[in-house]
This record gives sequence, C-alpha cells and structure tokens, in this order.
Amino acid sequence: MTRLIFLLCLIASSALAQLNESDTARFQLRASLTGNFQQGNVEVTTVRGKLDLVTSPVRSWVFKSQNSSLYQSFYSAKADNDLFSRNYLYYRPERRIYPFAIAYVSTNYRRKIDLRYFAGAGATLQLICKPQNVLKLSAGTVYENTRFSADTYNEAHYNGSQLIDLWRGTVWLGGWHYLLDNHLRLYYDAYYQPTFSDTNNYRWQYDIGFDFPIWRGLAFNALYTYTHENVVVTNIYPDDKILTVGLSYTLRKLQGR
Repeated sequence: MTRLIFLLCLIASSALAQLNESDTARFQLRASLTGNFQQGNVEVTTVRGKLDLVTSPVRSWVFKSQNSSLYQSFYSAKADNDLFSRNYLYYRPERRIYPFAIAYVSTNYRRKIDLRYFAGAGATLQLICKPQNVLKLSAGTVYENTRFSADTYNEAHYNGSQLIDLWRGTVWLGGWHYLLDNHLRLYYDAYYQPTFSDTNNYRWQYDIGFDFPIWRGLAFNALYTYTHENVVVTNIYPDDKILTVGLSYTLRKLQGR
C-alpha cells in the first residue's frame, strides 16, 4: 500500500477570509493545492484547489474573486467534481460601511447541481479593522437560479422541475486574527441564505482554518468546511463536511508599486 498524504504546493496570496478588499495593497493573490492519494486496502483520491485574488484597477473600486475546485474518487468512482466562483465589486471598501455587487457561479456533483448562479447587491460593516484583527458583517439580496440533474426533492412542492429560481437574503460574518506573535493566522467565515418565499428553503455554511508561516510567504494551512442545504434532491444528504491540509503562498503588491 502506498500513501501520499499531501498533494501540495503552489503560488500566491491570502486565503478565503484573508484577502482583504479594505487593504491598501493594489494586488493580492493566493493559490493553494491540497489533497490525498491512497492505494491498497483503501483507494481514495482527493484534490482541492483554490485561487483567490483582489485587485484595484481604478481608485475607489476593488474587485475580489474567490475560486475553488474539488475532485474526489473512491475506488475510481467519482464522488465530487465541483467548481465554485465567488466574485465581488466593492466601492470605497476602506470605509466603515461600503456597498458591493456580488455574482456566484457553482456546480456540485454530489448534490446533483449541474449549474447554480446568483447575483445581487448588499453592504458590509467593518466591526473591527486592525492590522492583527479583522471582523466584518455583510447583508444583501440575490436572485438565484439552480439547475439540477433530477426533478424530485425532499420538499415535494418543488417536484417536477429541474430548475429552481428564487430570491434570497444573505447574511455573512467573517474575520481573521494573527496569534502567537504572528506565527499563526486563524480565519473563519459563515453565511446564512434564506429565501423570501419559502421558510423551508435555506442554506448555511461555515469555514474555519489556519495558516502557519514557514518561509517568505509560504505557509502550512488547514481548512474545515461544513455546509447544510435544506432543499436537496431525493436521497441526497443535506450536510457535508470536509477537512483539507496543504501549503499556500502569499503575494501582495502595494499601491503605486
């Protein structure tokens, strides 16, 4: 039996909750690759990639994009093959309260979601914004369209259609903290998305992780994600959990350089 515990490494910047649109840096980028490969009595392949960036092409406007992919197979049978892209446009994010536009695109093989997208707008309140500690609260409204590969659900009144489209509210809380004299960075975020038309149709997710700096922007990291979706295709569980570990590298370019 062979076991490669970490499928690691790569290029560039600050994680999910750590790329700060309120930072004065003109460009921030983070890429990471984590995973697991086993053969023998158990055959498992897991690869999870992330590419996040923040850029300020013109003064007062900041674009932020967070992108991830997940592939898993067990005994060569595909279990996950997902993409998730979260994109934001902020205006004057250095202020304590600032507006944003949002657009998400995702697929989820395990949940039988062929394509989901939503777009909307909202505002962010910076509860804490200090070099060592950041905490933000956001709220907004989005219009969502989801195409499933099946048409029967745990909530029967959606049965008969592979397409569900509706309006959702969104509440998000996230932050990060430098601990142990900057030798450990803890980060987290959580969101809740109810619909306006059906109290049983909601979802929530939280992430918690840490970065442990190794050398010149290179860091060891771990990330735990828990998701719950209350309306799912029949025989699909509403909850998923995943823990990944790997390496990341941070790159920041200051304004005017």
